Amino acid sequence: MTRFTELMSGQTLLPLIQADSVDQGVNIAKAMAAAGLGLVEVVLRTDASLATIRAIKEAVPSLKVGAGTVINAEILQQALDAGVDFIVTPAVSPLLLESLKQCSVPVVPGVSNTADILLALEAGFTEQKLFPASLSGGAPFLKAVSTVFQSVTFCPTGGVNAQNKHEYLALDNVIAVGGTWVAPKEWVEQENWQAITDACVEANKV
Repeated sequence: MTRFTELMSGQTLLPLIQADSVDQGVNIAKAMAAAGLGLVEVVLRTDASLATIRAIKEAVPSLKVGAGTVINAEILQQALDAGVDFIVTPAVSPLLLESLKQCSVPVVPGVSNTADILLALEAGFTEQKLFPASLSGGAPFLKAVSTVFQSVTFCPTGGVNAQNKHEYLALDNVIAVGGTWVAPKEWVEQENWQAITDACVEANKV
C-alpha cells in the first residue's frame, strides 16, 4: 500500500480545511493548490465536510484529499465512500485500530502519549499524528521518544503555527506539520483566498 509520506511527496505542510459550506471548502482548496500544494486534509467537523471532499476531488483533481477527525468505523466508511485518499484520526482505540487496519488508503492515527504510540505501532502504523501537539509535550516530547520508538515518524498538529513549526521540522522523526493557521476563519469569511495561498507558500518552506 502507498504510504502517507509517499502521498506527501516532500510536502512539509499538511494544511487543514475546515469549511462551513462546500463553496468555502472548494475555494480554500483552490487557494492551497495555487500555492503548489498537492495534498490537503478536510476535517470532518461540519455538516458540509463530506460533500466538500467530493466537491474538491471534482474541482481540483490534482489534489490528494484526506479526511480528518475520523473517530469510529461509521465515519471511516463515510469518508472512504466520499473517495478520500488518506485517513487521519485524532486518537486511537483498539476498536478503531481494527477498522483502520482494513483500510485501502494510508492512515495516520492520532496519538498523544507513549501508550498510544505503542498501541498504534502494534497495529502496524509507523506514521502517526501527535495531537494535540502543543498539549502533549510538543517538540521536546517527540525528541524524547525518538530513541524509544525508532521506527515511528510523526505529523504533529494542534497548536502548531508559523512561529514554532521549525522546532518540529528540525526533528528527524517529524515528516510534516499540520495546522489551520494557513486558512484562519477570518480570511475565509473575507474570501481572502490570496492570503491563504501566500500563507501556504510560506508555511511549506523548509
